[in-house]
Amino acid sequence: MPQLPDPLSRRDRQRQTREALIFAARAVFSRDGYHRANLEVIAREAGFSKGAVYSNFENKAALFLAVQDTNMEAALAEAWDPFERVEEMPQAVPGGVSEEDLTAAMTGFALATLEFIAVAARDETLRAEMASRMQRLLDAYTEVVRQQRVEGDPMSVEELGALSAALDQGAGLLLLSGTGAVDARLLRAGVRRLIDPARAAESGSDDADVGPGMHDQEVRARIAAELRDQQS
Repeated sequence: MPQLPDPLSRRDRQRQTREALIFAARAVFSRDGYHRANLEVIAREAGFSKGAVYSNFENKAALFLAVQDTNMEAALAEAWDPFERVEEMPQAVPGGVSEEDLTAAMTGFALATLEFIAVAARDETLRAEMASRMQRLLDAYTEVVRQQRVEGDPMSVEELGALSAALDQGAGLLLLSGTGAVDARLLRAGVRRLIDPARAAESGSDDADVGPGMHDQEVRARIAAELRDQQS
């Protein structure tokens, strides 16, 4: 007689429930926006009752922050090198997910994030929560600068990291506003020039256009996998 697997512990069940709610919330926030997103809808799409949401998250803002944390963990999971030549954006998952659906999901969540930022800016507690996450993002850019910068640059690594982050995040805002004036090729060239102008001139800017943002590939992969699961 085959041995049955050990039952899940209470902690493991809670972790699985929390993850399912976060994945469902990302889809609903992307589709409906932050303000229109409904916790009951999120719970239903995750396969739970609304009570499961409040057992894991204090409110909608806390759930949105949890989605942000999950995205950030994915985006920062792999170190990146702005001087590494990128040929093309790798396929996120094989089959079943169109580029249009993936772009719409990522754009939708970016727009929901703008809504949330406007809410957080007027709330002292949420503003502090957002500030801590932005600092984590700045630290990631600063670490890239620390590894790549040229010796003797009068700017500190923190200043160059902040400017690199501003370029990357600002390019995303321009894209959301409807202009593609700063594509991925130009963005990478700009970050290279900030970090090491001489090396940037030597390497040129002949990357293929790999899409907006410099930390998006892991997030794209996760969202594509979720879209594939929803369609199956």
